[in-house]
Amino acid sequence: MDITHALKVALSTGKVKMGLEETLATVKQKQAKLLVVSTTCPDAKLLSERKLNGVPIYHYEGTAAELGAACGRPFPVSTLAILDPGSSAILSLETG
Repeated sequence: MDITHALKVALSTGKVKMGLEETLATVKQKQAKLLVVSTTCPDAKLLSERKLNGVPIYHYEGTAAELGAACGRPFPVSTLAILDPGSSAILSLETG
């Protein structure tokens, strides 16, 4: 699966929260279905875990700047939460 395409489709047709604080808030509120974490995420727990409170974590093979670019954003994105994938197949990503 092309992660960049899946991210763009999820962003345009679904519901996504970006940023560490917003991502952690969605996990706490049990809204997140998948977390996408860059290699430069400042939260060491997200970098080392496969799941957070039952939510799968996909480890993106790039920096926050690269993840931001993949999302079509002009700023770094260290982590994001997928709340609703929309038309994207992003939830089928291998997280293990």
